[in-house]
Amino acid sequence: MDCFQTISRLKGSLGHQFLLFIVWLSSFQVAVALQTLLEPQHVSSTSELATPPISGIFGPIEISPAVFPRNPYPGESLAPMYPTFPTMYKPNLTGKCPVNFTALSNVIDKTASDCSQPLAALVGNVICCPQLGSLLHIFQGYYSVNSDKLVLQNAVADDCFSDIISILASRGANKTIPTLCSVKSLNLTGGLCPVKDVVNFEKIINTSKLLDACSTVDPLKECCRPICQSAITEAALEMSRTQLTINDNKELVTEHNGNGPLSDCKGVVHSYLSRKLSVDAANAAFRTVSACKVNKVCPLNFTQPLEVIKACRNVAAPSPSCCSSLNTYIAGIQNQMLITNKQAIICATVLGSKLRQGGVMTNVYELCDIDLKDFSIQAYGQQGCLLRSLPPDVILDNSTGFSFTCDLNDNIAAPWPSSSSMSTLSLCAPEMSLPALPTSQIKNPGNRGGGELELLAPIFSFFILSALLY
Repeated sequence: MDCFQTISRLKGSLGHQFLLFIVWLSSFQVAVALQTLLEPQHVSSTSELATPPISGIFGPIEISPAVFPRNPYPGESLAPMYPTFPTMYKPNLTGKCPVNFTALSNVIDKTASDCSQPLAALVGNVICCPQLGSLLHIFQGYYSVNSDKLVLQNAVADDCFSDIISILASRGANKTIPTLCSVKSLNLTGGLCPVKDVVNFEKIINTSKLLDACSTVDPLKECCRPICQSAITEAALEMSRTQLTINDNKELVTEHNGNGPLSDCKGVVHSYLSRKLSVDAANAAFRTVSACKVNKVCPLNFTQPLEVIKACRNVAAPSPSCCSSLNTYIAGIQNQMLITNKQAIICATVLGSKLRQGGVMTNVYELCDIDLKDFSIQAYGQQGCLLRSLPPDVILDNSTGFSFTCDLNDNIAAPWPSSSSMSTLSLCAPEMSLPALPTSQIKNPGNRGGGELELLAPIFSFFILSALLY
């Protein structure tokens, strides 16, 4: 009996150890499966500031200016990727804007970081300007929360807008952001929109439908199947068709920002949403909607690629002269700004369309090993940085300065367009039902290695597709 108990305990101990070994082995396999090599980038428009990492985990990487060495040219100004810290000071306010800015301190700090002095021009299109626009919408709603108005009078709007920019600058933001983002005080007045008060707004608009659509915006679905955007546009259309019947509004429409009633009414809708939603919920909704808009257009400026067309027109195989000309051209656009992964797809298609229009029919991206990262700023000197389609905010750290998160640290080939037209480009996958998983007629439990390798490929492909589309 004692022998039987001893054997039972031994079996239990061995079984326990075996289970632990299986758990450890599965964790090890997951870690190995995620490990991937980062190949050095072949196109560089800047001198190499640091050695790029040899390997890393597939996923977002955080780029902080602190990873770069000291300025090798102390006589020259610092490059935008070097660690810098904002100079804080007490702002000089007009004293004519009756708002407690302390209540909006968090969203103001977020905007100041996103529009920081060294990075504003580099991330203006995808981070700074969307966040500044969100701040103005939130301020507009907060200002009128204790009244029935949804907009500001022109004179007050001038003073409040000036105070907002002064506060942002005092917290490290670039002073030129009004010009960079094309915003002004008239954005707070409602412009030509005929409805500017809560009473008339709620008479005309189905507010329950509007709030349901925008209270929680799904960033994975909104851009391809818009819900909040459609609700905002529908409400703005309803208001823009309304005749101006309130005399108090006549003074407000004498000046406008040139965008027309529909655009002005969208600003009023944003103001109403800001009154009803929390600051965080409103900011998340506005940022997601803005991301959907900016990801539809390539923000880079392309000159006519005449030299590339000349060198690559009749190329059918890898050509040193063609690739050299193409690399030189792309290096010239790399210093413009940081772009998102979706924008990179559009930018690659735009350039490819220009080349096809010039007579280059061969996929020179493939011949010359051009990747999506080549169309954005090179964060490591040789490693390009693409932002997520919904970029996270710029982070200010007391030890590393400003930092931001890059996505797609693997080498995704730039897509070559099938024609010289951009009309067929769509980043939204068509809705379809997935087919049933195939069932094997012959079970082979001994072939585990091959099965795991085959399973890893579709998961890996799905991860890349998800990163590109969302």
